[in-house]
Amino acid sequence: MKKLIIASCLFCFALQLNAQVKKVKHIVLIGCDGFGAYAVPDAKMPNLKKLMETGSWSLKARSVLPSSSAVNWASMLMGAGPTEHGYTEWGSKTPEIPSATTTKYGIFPSIFSVIRDQKPNAKTAVIYSWPGIGPLIEKDAISIVVPGNDNDDFCADTAATIIKRDKPYFTFVHLDEPDHTGHSIGHRTPAYYEQLQKVDIRIGKIVQAVKEAGIEDETIIILSADHGGTGKGHGGKSLDEVEIPWVINGVGVKKNHEIKDVIITYDTGATIAWILGLKTPQSWRGKAVGDSFQ
Repeated sequence: MKKLIIASCLFCFALQLNAQVKKVKHIVLIGCDGFGAYAVPDAKMPNLKKLMETGSWSLKARSVLPSSSAVNWASMLMGAGPTEHGYTEWGSKTPEIPSATTTKYGIFPSIFSVIRDQKPNAKTAVIYSWPGIGPLIEKDAISIVVPGNDNDDFCADTAATIIKRDKPYFTFVHLDEPDHTGHSIGHRTPAYYEQLQKVDIRIGKIVQAVKEAGIEDETIIILSADHGGTGKGHGGKSLDEVEIPWVINGVGVKKNHEIKDVIITYDTGATIAWILGLKTPQSWRGKAVGDSFQ
């Protein structure tokens, strides 16, 4: 009898979790280049901290190595590390190691082809500031692709417009700051923290767009970064370079919850696929961050 009750409870929990996931019709992923997790506690970022207070978060998530841009943006979107996808350098445009597998779109499978192949009518959007994102995305699998030419304000404004107008199933917004300031002036500097205030305003625009689109109750927002930094650079093995923020907010997500799961950046793509009920490729190594859900 006791076993029957336990089994019944687990079954009810599974039904509740599925019901919560089914309510999700939109996911927005915000990526902030060069945003080290170390900066969050002291940063004046009310919009980000509101997402944390009303959602789940970790300041112990990690990049893959090397802690450089193309390597980690690829890993975030492709659900696997450089050994599988083959992008190994800061500005990789093609894999330095042949990708372990490729899709009909010509590169290692990403969340975009996973969505396109299983939800062919779903609208997706990518708005990116750093031109290096372009070679890492399956453009033919994406409905709307907007390069921002290193203009973060343009990217945030454009993303807000697209979210309100098109209400995409999945939107990825890449912002180039605070990486540029980290390189030019330095991490852990007053200028770096000042730049984070501007980053927070852009985050606020995107969050507000979700509200104005009338989809807040059916949207999950995820925010993370490719890497942090130390001095005026990154790519090494220090925690300042490797640890990144990972924040998730929205329907079905635990509130004001610090995630205890180990998170590697390739878990982001896997989490998005899991939320949407999509099957992930065998070549992916990421897994859903289950501790963030009720």
